[in-house]
Amino acid sequence: MKEYQFLRMKEIEPKGWLKRQLEIQAEGLSGHLDEIWPDIRESAWTGGNRDGWERLPYWLDGFVPLAFLLRDEGMQQRAGRCVDAILSRQGEDGWICPSKDSERDVYDIWPLFLICKVLVGYYECTGDERIAGAVEKALFNCYTLLKENKIRLFNWGKFRWFECMISISWLYEMTGKKWLKDLARLLEKEGADYPSFLGKWKQPLNSWAFDRHIVNICMALKAEAVSYDLLDKGYTDAAEKLVGLLDEYNGTAVGLFTGDECLSGLSPIQGTELCAVVEQMYSYELLLAESGDEKWADRLEKITFNALPATCSEDMWTHQYDQAVNQIECVKFPGKPVFRTNGPEGYLFGLEPNFGCCTANFSQGWPKFARSTFLRTEDTIISAVFAPSAVTTQIEGKPVSVELDTEYPFKNTLRYIVTAPQETGFILKIRVPFWAKGMTVDGVPVKETGWYSIAGQWSGTRVVEVCFGREPEWEERPNGLKAVSYGPLVFSLPIAGEWEKLEYVRDGVERKFPYCDYQVHRRADWNYAFAAERPEVLENAVGAIPFSEKNPPVKLRMRMRKIDWGFEDGYETVCAKVPQSLSAVSDPEELFLIPYGCTTLRMTEMPKI
Repeated sequence: MKEYQFLRMKEIEPKGWLKRQLEIQAEGLSGHLDEIWPDIRESAWTGGNRDGWERLPYWLDGFVPLAFLLRDEGMQQRAGRCVDAILSRQGEDGWICPSKDSERDVYDIWPLFLICKVLVGYYECTGDERIAGAVEKALFNCYTLLKENKIRLFNWGKFRWFECMISISWLYEMTGKKWLKDLARLLEKEGADYPSFLGKWKQPLNSWAFDRHIVNICMALKAEAVSYDLLDKGYTDAAEKLVGLLDEYNGTAVGLFTGDECLSGLSPIQGTELCAVVEQMYSYELLLAESGDEKWADRLEKITFNALPATCSEDMWTHQYDQAVNQIECVKFPGKPVFRTNGPEGYLFGLEPNFGCCTANFSQGWPKFARSTFLRTEDTIISAVFAPSAVTTQIEGKPVSVELDTEYPFKNTLRYIVTAPQETGFILKIRVPFWAKGMTVDGVPVKETGWYSIAGQWSGTRVVEVCFGREPEWEERPNGLKAVSYGPLVFSLPIAGEWEKLEYVRDGVERKFPYCDYQVHRRADWNYAFAAERPEVLENAVGAIPFSEKNPPVKLRMRMRKIDWGFEDGYETVCAKVPQSLSAVSDPEELFLIPYGCTTLRMTEMPKI
């Protein structure tokens, strides 16, 4: 049983900069993919002849909550037409995937798990009465075929078996039917056993394997959380061990694990696939709700406020396949890529650089984060991750609303506006971030860790102001490098770049502005080291582009010096993993570090001299 429950989508309303970020996403690639990309526009899921596997479900998994969070009727109608087309093509026996009956045994059923999750999400937004029946038919068909050995789990389905638990659990709570638990046990039995792979995660290899694939691993972090109830097992916080091991051997300064596409070690020039970013976020969201442990919220914020915006262009029309914490140029590799298992276009910003899975899947990142800002129990509203948003719900049958007015993570203050038209007893529970250097509530210092609760009878409107103390902090990184953070934000030295537009057609897919590809060439020096103990914090207003490189909402002024860093052997566009010398080759300079999420070209992990 979950410690905390997600609110219904209609009960959550993004505000301030978060709403603006969702609007940018809707105005960009996510909001137009069904109009411009053949794999969505002409998908076999809706009667076309293009991709009939994961891409349309991936896109809907983000587009549906985006449409309903923004209360955009046009987008909601487009989502509804896709759902209508999918349901209309479901077979009499429940088979829902777009493959021929004779090909079921060779169809990797991972998209079945995904489309059922999408349909559950659509139900939570709309209450569409058709969904429960369609999902039950699809899952019972899967159960029957597995039990009779007419299909099996292999490849992606084998390594993502736990993704089906989300829809199984939803349907079990609704119906209590025993066969759903039997299906859960069948999937676990045929699925991959992740604890047995842990030894393989310690040594990065230049070879591709399902058990080291970064997206599979980021999905698997939530496996116990979504399955233990169905499997009648106890909850052991297994994800903590997995995260600890991954961080030790493959961690980055922004909370990601390297994986381009498979686990890639601790080098700051190795990349992380965008699909892994949003799947790691989603796993942390579910782990937070399941366990109630604030550590998952802290980790979720770090990825969301740093890695997610950094891997998309500011207008969200283009994205990278791989991002790295130290990337001084984003160009096509003329020879062997620096990435271990990805191709030469992994660094590009574009429509579908390297591979199109991220093009469809990145849409879920911001909407699902927005849904996670507030959670609840029967008598408690939990402010779990901080961004401007509002919740309107009922407690004891009485209406209650809580709005969070804030410019966090760029500023330190949270202003809660709590409204209860009728006197209502409930608890407002606020997370205390792990990095907080003190906390005040309405100006009064309090000593709390984990969670701070305000309980009582609420009537009328009351404002609660919370402020966290914070200061820049150093983080030790491998190879003698360091990173600097300020609250949940990691800071980087931005490198001025020139965007080169690439418009062309390949395999029938057109890249045309604004959804063309780009190379980003460096036009400034990058070979710096930190040369001061403490930076100066400078705050600005949050603008129309929250994660803006030209107008970042907060900056750190830092003294820095050039060093003879050098390039990675064989490359002119990739800095060396470790500086070849720590001797200064320039006088100190006053430079500005900006939030990692505001950068395109950047240096993040650097030595301090």
